Amino acid sequence: MTTKVGFFPQNNTLWVARHRDLLPGVEWVDLNALGRGERVDPTKALPSAHGDHLFDGGYDFIGTGSTPPVTAQAKGHDIVYVAISQPRVENGRLVVRDDSPIGSAAELKGKKVALGHGSWQTTLLLLALEREGLGWGDIVPVDAYGNAAELLVNGEVDAWVGSYPYLTPVESRTRTLVETDGLFSHRSLWFTRRDFAVEQPEELARIVTALQRADLWTERHPREAAALFDGDDDGGNDGGNVDAWEHALRTRPWGLHPVSEEFVAEQQHAADLFHANGLVQRRITVADAVLPEIGELVARTR
Repeated sequence: MTTKVGFFPQNNTLWVARHRDLLPGVEWVDLNALGRGERVDPTKALPSAHGDHLFDGGYDFIGTGSTPPVTAQAKGHDIVYVAISQPRVENGRLVVRDDSPIGSAAELKGKKVALGHGSWQTTLLLLALEREGLGWGDIVPVDAYGNAAELLVNGEVDAWVGSYPYLTPVESRTRTLVETDGLFSHRSLWFTRRDFAVEQPEELARIVTALQRADLWTERHPREAAALFDGDDDGGNDGGNVDAWEHALRTRPWGLHPVSEEFVAEQQHAADLFHANGLVQRRITVADAVLPEIGELVARTR
């Protein structure tokens, strides 16, 4: 049976592995072609399409940010974490326009904040609000992909959880409100179904090994890697953004690592916050999705 691997530009490792054909024999599933999954009211719930597609035949393996696996577990899916990246705190932050009167996250109460709801951006925003004694119900979240920077600079939203390369063109017109550093580690991560992890360890090892090769190549060839993303990302770019992508890729850590206790604790805190704010409907235990033998597998590919 052919292994299906989901990929999209936001997980740079999988994108490079797909475009450099580092995993022959797998079926690559373009997550953008699948659509962004369920579009939900960002004031009420987190979308769960990434986790759902692991269990409806969409794919067997996926890489995302920190939020989707929590959402999948909360929906009752039996997922297993495979690997994590090192912290990527340079990748994005919460920003406002440079002329905004907003001086802290505490002043976001009642304000419109753009983000990719269901991504790592939800986690960052919720943690920033928690630090100020606020919750999800204190802001007006605006689910915005692709045009979020435009919404901010045009004054249609008050703040934006932005990431590179999409921050680069508007940096001169924005001001940092909350840095990711010191708030959470913002790692890339990869996960699968428990049955796939347990029953196909050799295939899983092959996937992880290929992804390690993808990261090594990107680290050594950032300009060439940038060209793989430019003009073919879901931000609607039509090319001419190689410099921005190269900057983004040069500032990111590379390599897959075993899941750490520190990461599990951070995920658990985020999961508890999601539940407390009504963004997921059940409590979860993140550690239930961690298998020691998978960590050993990943360590062997380093």
